[in-house]
Amino acid sequence: MGITRRQLLGGAALGAGGAIVGAGAGVAGVNAATPAPPGPTGGDTEPFYGTHQSGIATPVQAHAAFTAFDLDADADRASVARLMRLLSDDAARLMRGEPALADLDEELAHAPSRLTITFGFGPRLFDVIGRADKRPSSCAPLPDFSIDALQERWSGGDLLIQICGDDRVSVAHARRMLWKDTESFATQRWLQQGFLDARGTHEPGTTPRNLMGQVDGTVNPRTPEEFDEVVWSGGPPDWFVGGTMLAIRRIAMDLDTWDAVSRADRENTIGRRLTDGAPLTGDAEFDAPDLAAEGPDGAPVISDFAHIRRAATGGGAPFLRRGYNYDLGQDASGRTDAGHIFTAYAADLDTQFVPVQQTLADLDLLNLWTTPIGSSVFALPPGAPEGGWVGEGLLG
Repeated sequence: MGITRRQLLGGAALGAGGAIVGAGAGVAGVNAATPAPPGPTGGDTEPFYGTHQSGIATPVQAHAAFTAFDLDADADRASVARLMRLLSDDAARLMRGEPALADLDEELAHAPSRLTITFGFGPRLFDVIGRADKRPSSCAPLPDFSIDALQERWSGGDLLIQICGDDRVSVAHARRMLWKDTESFATQRWLQQGFLDARGTHEPGTTPRNLMGQVDGTVNPRTPEEFDEVVWSGGPPDWFVGGTMLAIRRIAMDLDTWDAVSRADRENTIGRRLTDGAPLTGDAEFDAPDLAAEGPDGAPVISDFAHIRRAATGGGAPFLRRGYNYDLGQDASGRTDAGHIFTAYAADLDTQFVPVQQTLADLDLLNLWTTPIGSSVFALPPGAPEGGWVGEGLLG
């Protein structure tokens, strides 16, 4: 009698199972001789108090939650000051790995994993507190760009709480605790959550990739001197010295059509190699692109419409980029709902960020696959001294 298909598959499975057991035994022996993996990193902390708020110059973390709030109709300077005292106190505790004052789930606070909590003030807040004259000059909605398809649900806001960390549970717990602090003062306007590579996935200092597969954030300030030059404000106004401006742009990516683009065309769109992020004219990621280089046919090696050429020739000045991916799966039509939460930190958005963004909006190959659907601007106050609170120079 011949062997049936069921018997054949059953035997194959049994054989595969035996092979797996044998392989597992061998691997166990090898692992026993290798060094032990690094210990847990949940206890790692970042400082809350200091000249500048954490979460800006901090090495980028794996998870982020940006929440914008609208102040209640009866809000005034005194109530916003009370709110910022409360938020600052709880943020300092959570970043140390301690529970917030009214925290009933204190175990969730014990592994902060480089948690940072950063606060920002939207343009309208200055009117609410009666200090419009203290609003930084670039704390205003960004200009209308031709590529924008902005949605109200991802734009605006009076108060921003930015929470970043290497553990999503810690970030989620902090967000809930701080949201409870705001309940009597403001209403949540929007929540945007994003992610990057998990900690330990790559070597420290490696530039993360976005969902298009491109390294994202190569051209950034890296030294304290560079941060002083392009990120931290020197005033006016006086209360804002040591603070920075933040533009948050939610950018939808058309990954479904991007999937049909060849690797060569993807690299030409950006002007960088996919493998290592090097410009098409260079050997390594941080090499300066040679915008004058021509190929054998006389055409520019980096296209006239490539993203890095447009960004480099768009005027303005350098600024800090900290971007996070988002992926919400498929929408009702079956299209992929994913993209990028792009953040730009600059001493002055009008002179640094806006000219570059205008050049990209005018003509950039990347615009074929990206659409800005959200836009917000916030003034991020300087840090608080030990025992103080964020925004004290404006609200105190």
